[in-house]
Amino acid sequence: MIPVDKKLTFLDGGMGRQLLKMGAPFRQPEWSALALMEAPDFVRQAHRQFAAAGSDILTSNSYAVVPFHLGESRFKTLGPGLVRLSGQLAREVAGEFQCQVAGSLPPLFGSYRPDLFREDEAQAVLQVLIEALDPSVDIWLAETLSSIAEARAVAKSLEGDRRPLWISFTLEDRLTSSGPRLRSGETVPMGVRSAAELGAAALLFNCSPPEVMASALEQAGDEMRRLDLQLPIGAYANAFQNHDDKSPANSAIHDIRHDLDPPAYSACAKEWCDSGATILGGCCGVGPEHIEAMRATLEKG
Repeated sequence: MIPVDKKLTFLDGGMGRQLLKMGAPFRQPEWSALALMEAPDFVRQAHRQFAAAGSDILTSNSYAVVPFHLGESRFKTLGPGLVRLSGQLAREVAGEFQCQVAGSLPPLFGSYRPDLFREDEAQAVLQVLIEALDPSVDIWLAETLSSIAEARAVAKSLEGDRRPLWISFTLEDRLTSSGPRLRSGETVPMGVRSAAELGAAALLFNCSPPEVMASALEQAGDEMRRLDLQLPIGAYANAFQNHDDKSPANSAIHDIRHDLDPPAYSACAKEWCDSGATILGGCCGVGPEHIEAMRATLEKG
């Protein structure tokens, strides 16, 4: 049973797949950035759907506005304006629904690919994202990070910024004999220690199967108790079917599982709460209907 005094915070779900479902322009390599480029009202409407479903926090649709998705030339010419627009759209809808806005700071060189991370190039890209999102966000959400090095780069770029930084790691799809691991192979306790050292205001896990989240949250909680840390933890899983992690980053539009309907996803979220999570939401393939059901289920206790 979830303690009655545990305040829960609800994130939104996966913007990219929601845009695809709505009929917005959507393809690789631009992914969710294409709607910003060609039909931004779809982004506005998706934010509204998540807010109406009960999301307390709306995440800017800036995940794919990086050179990896747009190419170096288009990022240089279009990137700042598209990132700024993503923040403005989220801020507009947040104002209507009294939500907060999280500024998405994504993996810069491909999701799930810590081997592609280039520290010497990261700061320039992050600076574009941060400067363009700055007027619109309440929280910085460094999400789908595969390695601690990626988290360090974000924290370095945000030095001096007083807004909360939430660090969210993505995990390997399958548990190892020693439990969950970041996609870099680093352990969850290592991730906890890095989040604390970098001054994170929350530690989350995202864009991984729901089945690995509870174990990660339990390990994170154990490490925090060992270190006497008081850091909120949370999870927002994807609904991807299992796929080969070693395929090229963002090389295909993966199929969505049919067994993760809103009740099933809500049951997973209940397990995360029992493992200590207080921040909950959804990633790729998790829509407003999942957020609405999850919130209703968890608030019943």
